[in-house]
Amino acid sequence: MRLPMEQAVTELRMDSRAGHTSSTSRFTGRRIHFIGIGGSGMSGLARMLLDSGAVISGSEPRPNAQTMELAGRGVKISRDQIGELLGRDIDLVVRTAAVKDNNPEYQAARRYGLKAIKYAELLGQVMQERFGVAVAGTHGKSTTTAMIAHALLRCGAEPSFVVGGTVPQLGGGSRSGRGKAFVAEACEFDRSFHNLRPRVALITNIEEDHLDCYKDIQEIVESFRTFARLVPVDGLILANGADRRVLQAVNALVTPVQTVSVGGETDWSVRVAGIDQGCYRGDVRFHGKPAGVLRLSVAGEHNLFDATMAVAACAACGIDAALAADALGDFTGVDRRMTEVGRFNGAIVADDYGHHPTEIRTTLTALRQKYSPKRLLCVFQPHQHSRTRFLLDDFARSFAAADETIVPDIYFVRDSEAERQRVSATDLVARINANGQRALHVPKFEDILMHLRQQLEPGDLVVTMGAGNVWEIGRDLVNDRVQGSGFGVQ
Repeated sequence: MRLPMEQAVTELRMDSRAGHTSSTSRFTGRRIHFIGIGGSGMSGLARMLLDSGAVISGSEPRPNAQTMELAGRGVKISRDQIGELLGRDIDLVVRTAAVKDNNPEYQAARRYGLKAIKYAELLGQVMQERFGVAVAGTHGKSTTTAMIAHALLRCGAEPSFVVGGTVPQLGGGSRSGRGKAFVAEACEFDRSFHNLRPRVALITNIEEDHLDCYKDIQEIVESFRTFARLVPVDGLILANGADRRVLQAVNALVTPVQTVSVGGETDWSVRVAGIDQGCYRGDVRFHGKPAGVLRLSVAGEHNLFDATMAVAACAACGIDAALAADALGDFTGVDRRMTEVGRFNGAIVADDYGHHPTEIRTTLTALRQKYSPKRLLCVFQPHQHSRTRFLLDDFARSFAAADETIVPDIYFVRDSEAERQRVSATDLVARINANGQRALHVPKFEDILMHLRQQLEPGDLVVTMGAGNVWEIGRDLVNDRVQGSGFGVQ
């Protein structure tokens, strides 16, 4: 007798081979308007709903490749978010989290009395109609999601996916595929992942973050537990077996749980077989038996773990684990994840999205393994005052692998002005120096550029890190563009 999950996997294989998604959709014939349609997630859902027979329109102040593609398929897109494409015939309005209640187009939708929801809610509704694979965790979501999508594509499953970053190999950050599998990131911020309805859920790790919307780590664990409970009893949860908080979140659930680790005695495990310029090779095992071999092209042991999670997820989608592992061998990563930008004066310039202490430590270690630089300089732009204040001591300890850390002013996003006054970049610099590391506060980008131009030598490596616009420094450095003449270090 076939188990429920095995039945679902068999149906997934059949649908992928047939080259179509489900024959009926709640969205067929409905008129749906996207406020901010150019984003990776929003454009991805728009394409998927187009393929389901919906009539799509949207607005996007900054047109891009995604909006051009959608326009080529007949989607009406306005550059002005004032509601000129809205009318009482619109069945649903979708907005990104960045679109506030006072947005003119959202206000126009309210005046028409239109039903309006946020992106995360629509993501969950779309996922309900497919074989959803949701990737959650404090770190590694984008890379693991991209790895799963890459392997499924290489193995012929024709998935749809939404990755929270640009993946050059995948043609961007989203895709509407003909198969039933739908792989998406599950973000814990604002508890948005509680809107999802996956058949397979991954939890890569759980740490303190987003403490502007969570009281403490226990509340974060409980939020992940709520997410895990959304997986049906005939689904599957893949959990980091070396993370006690993840194990706490999935403890005693009715849904089956498989654990994953590097070198541990877990359901899925990987043993390190070698390292070449920071890129790991590993033997994957399932219940102690050989399941595949990973030969990664991306550096860092953390990517070996992410790849093992991806192999396990592909197996849950009906893909042979050995084939999935082999497919990941040529995965080259997500943009802004240890991305090599170019060279300046013989020094390597790299860029990374890391904005949490664990991500910083992990990335700096991996960069040293990959490049063995003479000196490693890190330009770190703190992201949000609240995160910086809550994790200040952890941040201060996270730059041990850097020879010099240069800190511009904190990137101001959604914090209050009162929060902004409670911590500054100089506080972080002082803590880093107190820990025996060398750190400088250089408020302005143009002065950081001037400093790097004076300091960088052949054999050095400089990495820009953060979730804000710090990547501009590396781009301008490689392009040899410097503005301003003053250099102010505080």
